[in-house]
Amino acid sequence: MPEIDVPVLVVGGGASGLTSSIFLSDHGIDHVLVERHEHTSHLPKGHYLNQRFLEIMRQHGVVDQIYAQGAAPHQMAKVAWLTSLGGDGPCDAKTIYKMDAFGGGATAARYLADSPCPSTNLPQMRLEPILERAAQERAPDRVLFHHELTDMTQDADGVRASIRNRATGETFTVHAEYVIGADGGKTVGAHLGAEMVGVKDLMNIVSVAFAADLSPWWDDEVLIAHLLNPAAGTYPAGGMLVPTGPSWGRGSQEWQFHFAFPPTDEPDVSPEALAPRVRDMLKVPVDLDILTISQWTVEGAIASTLHEGRVFLVGDAAHKHPPTGGLGLNTCVQDAHNLVWKLAAVIKGQAEPTLLDTYQTERLPVARRVVDWAMFGLQNHFVVDAAFGLMPIPVPPDVHSAIFETFFSDTPMGESRRARFAEAVQTQRIEFQAHDLEIGYHYPVGALVPDGSAPPPADPMGSVYHPTTRPGHRLPHAWLSRDGSRLSTLDLVGTSGEFVLVTGRDELWAATAREAAAKFGIEIRVAAIGPDYFDLEGQWARVRQIGDSGAVLVRPDGFVAWRTIDGGAQDREALVSAVGAVLGR
Repeated sequence: MPEIDVPVLVVGGGASGLTSSIFLSDHGIDHVLVERHEHTSHLPKGHYLNQRFLEIMRQHGVVDQIYAQGAAPHQMAKVAWLTSLGGDGPCDAKTIYKMDAFGGGATAARYLADSPCPSTNLPQMRLEPILERAAQERAPDRVLFHHELTDMTQDADGVRASIRNRATGETFTVHAEYVIGADGGKTVGAHLGAEMVGVKDLMNIVSVAFAADLSPWWDDEVLIAHLLNPAAGTYPAGGMLVPTGPSWGRGSQEWQFHFAFPPTDEPDVSPEALAPRVRDMLKVPVDLDILTISQWTVEGAIASTLHEGRVFLVGDAAHKHPPTGGLGLNTCVQDAHNLVWKLAAVIKGQAEPTLLDTYQTERLPVARRVVDWAMFGLQNHFVVDAAFGLMPIPVPPDVHSAIFETFFSDTPMGESRRARFAEAVQTQRIEFQAHDLEIGYHYPVGALVPDGSAPPPADPMGSVYHPTTRPGHRLPHAWLSRDGSRLSTLDLVGTSGEFVLVTGRDELWAATAREAAAKFGIEIRVAAIGPDYFDLEGQWARVRQIGDSGAVLVRPDGFVAWRTIDGGAQDREALVSAVGAVLGR
């Protein structure tokens, strides 16, 4: 293969790499993606897809394919704590607690009011092929699996990367203006000199994927079941069972069970050892067909830098954390979404390279909060176990059994323990009702012009999201209509790098937008809510925080760059200056 010259090289073909490719194509930027594995992941891995991830996929025309394979909202409305699925012992087949989760139950109205996209569940082994097809369709012959980066150097003019075809052994060179490292930190971060800083080897997780018919025992509305029973270990107690499709609810044909071990343990991970252990936890008379067994360690760490020269780290190459809250995959794609429009603007000559510095400025604080939150959620599981009466240390089997018998006993002690557990388990909503973490993340500084307003209230438990048009925040969702079609305010944001100016009834904004667009060589679409779009349910009026003559400038990634509450001649001049400031010009 001859040498290839492209504006961008993407290293890594997981979710963050494939979505980087999709976004680059939609922005009209030529690129090459290389992935060392021959195929997309064969492991379930991350599965919960939150509303912000799906909004991004909606923007780029991939969400319908995801919803076609994902779980329906009613099939993922709860998480549960159970002793087992079946069994006839005194402590078997008991529901300890159920909690609304991921926009289900009592949280549904709030989640649906804040986004056009309900959450769904689709493990990476089913999601990544969808993303790969979308990337391949947009960039034929540019998405190269079974190819690996072997060397990389950069200078002021670009990056020179050596790529090896793992099937043939052939090596070729890619010259790129920029590199996106989406490889989980395996190669690009090392070339960059970035180190993962934080806590590592917190615990070992063994994940057993298996096929079985659990329909007679599975609760159709439960997505995650935490199993605590006397057959379980004590670090932490029990394990976690998740349906992985391809059908959902009790009809799921495949499942994944997670066991946790101390980092010093070396568990037997053979099918012969793990299949009986899974059966002992489930206590149902079915055959298990073990599909895959994987072992991984939990850590909470962030790369020492997300950006060095012409190289950028996204996804797991930038931050790693426990799966609590399901924030991992979703945050990885947010990284790519933030970065790609900036790269495109610089490559097209619309923005100065200084715009790229805002990637780390904006995303690093988000990464820190997500890692901290996921760690907090993990630690809180030990609190929940302790409330049950369990301890993260070995205890004799008879003592372990007595803990369960006391918990379910019709005695004052049993009543107290059940009440204590119910009190403590409520705090785990930081993991399963983290609505503000999912769509309320924002950027205090960066590619935006602050307006001096105070941020909205922050829920310390991460549940309550407050929509706002304050610069640095995601444009709030509201349902609109135009020419008989129903659309979200988020649908006003296009896919090819244009800005959007959301206005009211002041028609003079259109001329100012044309002036700013012509000056900086960009596209600014004007969306006048009132004259051109109808506020279907009055929701925009409630969340817009501007008057009829005000305006909100929205970036290509759907975040507010600038606003004016009540526009006048001076504010229209300020719009032109704001566009220049965002672009570094």
